[in-house]
Amino acid sequence: MSFQAYLDNILAKTGKTPEHFKSLATQAGVFKPDMKAGELLAWLKREHALGQGHGMAVWAVFKSEGWVRSRK
Repeated sequence: MSFQAYLDNILAKTGKTPEHFKSLATQAGVFKPDMKAGELLAWLKREHALGQGHGMAVWAVFKSEGWVRSRK
């Protein structure tokens, strides 16, 4: 499955884009620029029933957009 297919499936399942998830995570007090992937994944699973693969696709967008800091 391509990366875009993951994002398309997330949109079809939830009606939300990564931008929506960032806004919702901010409202919920979950989003922080220094958050770890596990924090976002747990919230996406709990609140939006997204699995590991789909959650990691959202996380990849958070990283590529610069919304979270890369850890080294």
